[in-house]
Amino acid sequence: MSRPSRARLAVAAGLTAMALAAAGCSSAPHHTSSPVAGAPGVLSGSITIGSYQPLTGAAAPGASEIAPASAAYFAYVNAHGGIYHRKIIYKYLNDQGRPALAPSIVHQLVQQDNVLAIFNAAGTAPHLTVTPFLNAARVPDVFGVSGCPCFDAPPTAPETFGWQLDYVREGKILGAYLAQHFKNERIGLTYSSGEAGLDGVRGLRYELTSRQLTTTQPATPAASQAAALKASGAQVVVAFSGPAATAALLTAMTRLNYHPRLVAANEGADPATLTALLAKTTGATPAGPASALTQGIITDGWLPPADSASSSWITLFRTIHHRYIPKLPFDTNVIDGMAAAYTFTEAMLRAGPNPSRQDLVNAITAGLPQGPAVAPLGYSPTSHAGVTGAYIGVTRGTTITPLTGVVTTDDTPTGPVTPYPGSQPPAPASGIPPH
Repeated sequence: MSRPSRARLAVAAGLTAMALAAAGCSSAPHHTSSPVAGAPGVLSGSITIGSYQPLTGAAAPGASEIAPASAAYFAYVNAHGGIYHRKIIYKYLNDQGRPALAPSIVHQLVQQDNVLAIFNAAGTAPHLTVTPFLNAARVPDVFGVSGCPCFDAPPTAPETFGWQLDYVREGKILGAYLAQHFKNERIGLTYSSGEAGLDGVRGLRYELTSRQLTTTQPATPAASQAAALKASGAQVVVAFSGPAATAALLTAMTRLNYHPRLVAANEGADPATLTALLAKTTGATPAGPASALTQGIITDGWLPPADSASSSWITLFRTIHHRYIPKLPFDTNVIDGMAAAYTFTEAMLRAGPNPSRQDLVNAITAGLPQGPAVAPLGYSPTSHAGVTGAYIGVTRGTTITPLTGVVTTDDTPTGPVTPYPGSQPPAPASGIPPH
């Protein structure tokens, strides 16, 4: 694997973003212990964590919003006393979504910047290049931006923890909905060649019979995919791909005057991201034809919808968004970044006033409340899975509207998809996790 040149690394470092430090910090009443310097990244007044993110490049649309959103939530925490009086410093570097850049960035963060943990690192392929190093060095590798079930492997990767709903569970949840609501429809399938596509398809096939699938199209030019799907007579098309691929497929199907019902995995279905991409590729205005192409897309959601008037989590995150990152759209990606940061803050508070790296790992494996997620988190001594369930929703206007209640499942072929009997707890009034 080639290492990036000093010039390329300098470009990445130049795009570093830090969590915003708010003036006039106040102490939260539960932050009572006097902090002392201790573990790597932990000083008397700060905790430094690091990450790599696709701030530019093909993977950037939508995904580039996640780290700034996490930084905004950490700024909010800093303005309310920090973690036991320590401010969170969040340093994230641009890997452009390229696996070749991730190892050098992570080595810099761990060996030079001395971070406590790698937080919310983005992308399956880049992540797979660094998990062996992080686990060998016993550096917590927490809440990555990937649904690959490969990051739930406590025996071989005890430092690595998933975060979002994994792709197999997502495929099962979408497949169970299709089996119930489109059992007499001809279903076509298209997917990316990475883990998001392959694992999503695996989960989908656990729930659907081969008889229902008219064609399966791996990663090919969108025009070829659309033509093959149309020729198969598919009335429903399921897409396991990122937003750029979903937008290209929508454009190609429109040009063929082919309008099946589109079912898209969460990663590729955010309305704001899709609309912006479609406006660029079609030359249409976001509020006009580009937005119209996204209407009716069925997807899954494991966080509250962005326009939910009843969710106290959305109220909290919207307030933070307006204060710290008002120029970013308030969409699924921003909610994801803030939700992950909230969960990390909860883990750090549970790790204690003078935490070691192992204290952080212990706090997560002891189990964490579901917090902003709509379903329980799977963390335990034997599971490093994050969110375990989702609802099915449909794009209406500029947001995703739930069609069903929350269901949960596992990533096995026989594990049932069952309604979640619990309910999401409200956000704490302070916006800071209790402990």
